[in-house]
Amino acid sequence: MLKQTLIKATLAGSKVLQQYFNGSFTVSSKSNINDLVTQADKESEEAIFKVIREEFPDHYLLSEEAGDLKMDSNTKWIIDPIDGTVNFANGIPICCVSIGVEQDGKMILGAVYNPFINEFFFSEKGHGATLNDKKITVSNKSDLLRSCLVTGFPYSYLDAPNGPLQVFEKLIRNNIPVRRLGSAAIDICWVACGRFDGFYEHNLNAWDSAAGFLILEEAGGKVTDFGGNYYSPYQPNMLATNGKIHDDLLLAINGNWNP
Repeated sequence: MLKQTLIKATLAGSKVLQQYFNGSFTVSSKSNINDLVTQADKESEEAIFKVIREEFPDHYLLSEEAGDLKMDSNTKWIIDPIDGTVNFANGIPICCVSIGVEQDGKMILGAVYNPFINEFFFSEKGHGATLNDKKITVSNKSDLLRSCLVTGFPYSYLDAPNGPLQVFEKLIRNNIPVRRLGSAAIDICWVACGRFDGFYEHNLNAWDSAAGFLILEEAGGKVTDFGGNYYSPYQPNMLATNGKIHDDLLLAINGNWNP
């Protein structure tokens, strides 16, 4: 039931994205001028909630726009109705619906769907990860210098050592290609299917990473925080790799890498 409801909810949200994409919709700002929320974000969230509540009215919901909707339940749905809202608002088809299901504090299901290129990533704890029902695995690259990486930048920068710009500069000065697509959920899934070898970001929320985190782990990857500790989507820093470049990229992020 959980799996089928997750798929149904993800598809319901994606229909809203398709309805509004490159059309007319309201756009407003949240924390700053480029931290956007659109009419489609809110309606996608409503469509997702409706599906979940029909089947599981007592489940806990955590969503980007509505926030914490707490219930006395050991099952939590962690929802991003549009991951990559700036892309969506500008007609860039690198955006998705991302939903993770957590039970007793552990991620058990994840779905990330980009309807514009028809890529549906899915994982169930202990059962691997798929892209459009075909099994996926991470890449085999073991040399950070030969890797292709992806990252994102927060809307506000903390004046701290080894911040987003400093790490980015260090990597690109060593001729390592680092892309910025604008959707953390897609970034993580593209590491999971081997397109990228690693992803890092300094300031994520749970809804950005919950589904992708499980998908990547189930595809054979490794996920930690910047201290090398086991990852929790409730802390901000994420390093997600194929596992083979993980230690070197962790050193680079923390300023200790000497290629």
